[in-house]
Amino acid sequence: MGAAERIAEKPAPGESARGRYPRTLVIRPGAIGDAIVSLPAVELLAPAEIWSTEQTTPLFEHLAPARSLYAEGLDRLVLTEAALEKLRRFDRIVSWYGAQREDFRRQVAGLAFEFHRAIPPEGCASHAVDYYLQQIGAPPGAVPRLPFQAPPAGYAVIHPFSGSPRKNWPLDQFRKTAAAVQRRMPVYWCAGPEEDLDGAVRFPNLRGLALWLAAASVYIGNDSGITHVAAACGVPAVALFGPTDARVWAPRGRVCVLPFDTPPEDVARAALAIAR
Repeated sequence: MGAAERIAEKPAPGESARGRYPRTLVIRPGAIGDAIVSLPAVELLAPAEIWSTEQTTPLFEHLAPARSLYAEGLDRLVLTEAALEKLRRFDRIVSWYGAQREDFRRQVAGLAFEFHRAIPPEGCASHAVDYYLQQIGAPPGAVPRLPFQAPPAGYAVIHPFSGSPRKNWPLDQFRKTAAAVQRRMPVYWCAGPEEDLDGAVRFPNLRGLALWLAAASVYIGNDSGITHVAAACGVPAVALFGPTDARVWAPRGRVCVLPFDTPPEDVARAALAIAR
């Protein structure tokens, strides 16, 4: 039996010390892309609950009830008795939160915590998805999938931003790419609430964005969380990579990774070639 099967297999009734199936809590902080690349690992853990950032809870809700780790009080310097009591309800707590916080680890000593490093280390030789799978003893190779799947509606989506300006392909290059793609299909731009882009489509949460992205025929973006969301929704994607390592961070799925020095015409050609 492989590691993934051992993790996913439910024990017989009464196997846990409490006389029922063990309740597993997964605590997963981090940005949008971090959430997506850890989805296969989280799914294999078969959690009873998932505590993440409030922004990323829509990305986990199909696996288990998802709550904000901040609303649950984990970010407090001193955990309340109410927060500790909630943690005591679980037989196993797999946490990508608190590994570097000695004060936090001290306060939860004696509880069923398993701490894991939240971000692959510099120079990591594994893809991020495989890194998280390895942490829980599962085999590599999984592809993150979200339940927001839809048939193509004949439009392209461009999101020209990311979590860091240095990871952004120049906006003018995206505009030239859009002009070339526009000859074949409509092009829509999307942006987050804090991203300055006139005419962009915006959504109040990731669920709404994912539902809309899922119907795109093709997506074009940077090394960003939204690019990971598009790929996890089954949308063919072109990802522009500059300073980051695509071997670790490129989305999995039907994805074409191109370097920053790729001419806009070639980016458009690649997008149209993989469009569904």
